[in-house]
Amino acid sequence: MKILLSLMRAACLLPFLILCNACSQPDDAPPLPFGALPSDAQLQWQQMEYYMFAHFGPNTFTDVEWGDGKEDPRVFNPTDLDCRQWASTAKAAGMTGIIITAKHHDGFCLWPSQHSKHTVRESLWLGGKGDVLAMLSEACREAGLAFGVYISPWDQNHPAYGSPAYNQVFANTLDEALGNYGPVFEQWLDGANGDANKGQLKQQYDWKLFHQTIFSKQPGIIIFSDIGPGCRWMGNERGVAGETNWSRLNTDGFEPGLGSPPRDTLEQGNRYGRQWIPAETDVSIRPGWFYSPSTDDKVKSVEQLMDIYYTSVGRNSNLLLNVPPDRRGRIHPIDSARLIQFREAREKAFAHNLLTTQASVSSKQSRRGKAFSASNIADGNYHTYWAAADGALTATIDIALSSPATFNRLLIQEYIPLGQRVSSFNIEAADESGTSWNPVAEGTTIGYKRILRFDPVTARRLRINITGALAGPVISSAELYMDHQ
Repeated sequence: MKILLSLMRAACLLPFLILCNACSQPDDAPPLPFGALPSDAQLQWQQMEYYMFAHFGPNTFTDVEWGDGKEDPRVFNPTDLDCRQWASTAKAAGMTGIIITAKHHDGFCLWPSQHSKHTVRESLWLGGKGDVLAMLSEACREAGLAFGVYISPWDQNHPAYGSPAYNQVFANTLDEALGNYGPVFEQWLDGANGDANKGQLKQQYDWKLFHQTIFSKQPGIIIFSDIGPGCRWMGNERGVAGETNWSRLNTDGFEPGLGSPPRDTLEQGNRYGRQWIPAETDVSIRPGWFYSPSTDDKVKSVEQLMDIYYTSVGRNSNLLLNVPPDRRGRIHPIDSARLIQFREAREKAFAHNLLTTQASVSSKQSRRGKAFSASNIADGNYHTYWAAADGALTATIDIALSSPATFNRLLIQEYIPLGQRVSSFNIEAADESGTSWNPVAEGTTIGYKRILRFDPVTARRLRINITGALAGPVISSAELYMDHQ
């Protein structure tokens, strides 16, 4: 009887022991992933960081921001369209791709779509034989840039809009645009729709059908909308991401457009969101999205663009900067010159990383093993990282530079393939005696990349304090710079 009871107790304990074994990790093993995680495509997208938006269409020639679909297609007639010039400009500016407004809300298609009668085929440009998507996709491939498309579901020209039949029309449009021009890295889908109060038709969109169609043609594509699923809108068009910016989001009960989450949720994400949907910040280099001669003297300054860089890429978001081609079909010289100046300002700000392998970097909260050493944050390799021991939700990384240095920027990255973890951190610098520590700056989330700006500090010793985390911190890199601009 005693033997039987012992066997029964062992049988009851076995599932518990298996569970404990699965949950516990040896301290020299890699940390277990935490929460929602990026796909390989999302990680590659995040590493692109900065790319061009190109608003181009009939609005370029009518000097309006939102056409109504009643414009004569013959108004679209660029005199010197050169997509290679767009691509070479983007490349020289340090951008990694171009997303073109292939179809805006007016319904005009920049390719000769078989599902519309409001396209370049009906325009005067090249006698109706032109195809902007063919030209731009080829130019991007030649320049080594990624190619993306914006195709608005709202169509103020198509006669089927407002009826159930339109959803299949739009799916066919997506199928055509995504199936004939090679790889597409991002599909921009906003939730724009007609407003019944303005006498406009309203469409009940079939988002499931749209997503299925997109993925059937481009399986690795990133779909942008208010709620992803690939990346999300930041909630404003000013170029400003939330100071707290989680790459996770809860999407149940929401849809793009008027049914999207509140603006503050889009800006900050959800701390414990169930889906990995990082933020993309879109902003125009000009006051409007489409080119207008009246804004030639209103192109954003280098200082404004640098500030946008810090509040977008520097806050765990990608930057989609709109640079609208002019009526010739070329990037305007004022815009291209400003882009080069912006690139030079970034290169100057981040030219000399003070935190190199010559610095001494350590942490008392490190996991065992060289694979997780704090020195990994200074090796320039994103895929090596420092990791805290299991259960350590706070930690300190101690840094001793080879000699005193002056700095005013900290760039820090989490290793997001294992999840986003840090909820708060700060920097302290030691005084000349090395006995007293002074606060320098603080932040909340980190994510793929966070850049803190602060007044210049001169020190040889500093420390990064992780003061809050949802799981053991995993930091890929940290860099120190002095931006003199």
